[in-house]
Amino acid sequence: MAYQLRAAITGALLTGALTVSSPALADELRLTPSGMSFEDTTFALENAIVGRGLVVDYVSHVGEMLERTREATGSDVVLFTNAEIYMFCSSTVSRAVMEADWQNVVYCPYGIHVIERPGEEVMIGYMHKDAESMIPANELLAGIIDEVTW
Repeated sequence: MAYQLRAAITGALLTGALTVSSPALADELRLTPSGMSFEDTTFALENAIVGRGLVVDYVSHVGEMLERTREATGSDVVLFTNAEIYMFCSSTVSRAVMEADWQNVVYCPYGIHVIERPGEEVMIGYMHKDAESMIPANELLAGIIDEVTW
């Protein structure tokens, strides 16, 4: 039934027969100075994640990839000295946010970024989701960052 309604609304929007407005959600990248070296920050982050009984599923070495491919893409801009994204999930938090809105599945796994730009201090952060249903995930991510930067 909900899918039929959604299809009808989508069809009406495409034909210009209906105008629907919804509140704009503003996701926000929240970055905090770590006060440590890049290596110490990533070590503290991994310990904070594992210390909560969570598993780091993947570490994206985005800084290395961008540097490795810089010349091949025709760029001379060094974006990061170091940049990694730690990906992990919490079954408890994921269940809570997905029971509130099953579409929150797209945000799992969660990521915390450790970024060092040339000549700048190391920053740690996450993408804060504005949806009310994502409060538990936002609290988890903010709590881990607080532990790392205490």
